[in-house]
Amino acid sequence: MQEPVGSPVREAFEELRHAPIVERRSDALCHSREVEFSVHSREQDGRVIVSVTGELDVHTAPDLEAVVGPAAQRPGHALIVDLTEVKFIDSTGLGVLVTTLKHVREREGTLDVVVTTPRVMRVFALTGLDVVIPLHATLEEALPAM
Repeated sequence: MQEPVGSPVREAFEELRHAPIVERRSDALCHSREVEFSVHSREQDGRVIVSVTGELDVHTAPDLEAVVGPAAQRPGHALIVDLTEVKFIDSTGLGVLVTTLKHVREREGTLDVVVTTPRVMRVFALTGLDVVIPLHATLEEALPAM
């Protein structure tokens, strides 16, 4: 049975239904928080190593793309993306890695990825990318024995 409009029970219910769950304005933007993220590249043992730190998501993926894109265009080049310090990766971050893999393979190069965080490893496993992209537990494992 529905309480009539204007009844104390109905008014209390309406007040609760519209109450904010979290103590913040409804127009506050979630992306306003500061997220630590960095991406750096260096050459070692004939390979380009790209080290990523922080959360790799829709907001930070373009920064990774800006670094790995040029390295992936070099013919026959070996590229390692070190995600040791990445605690979270979303589909946009995975998309950058898949695009990089495509470009590297088109130019007869290689792409290896270092993953140590269980949460990040699970994303690779759930998407099946752990079969497509060679994953390593350490950077030393990813570097060839020369």
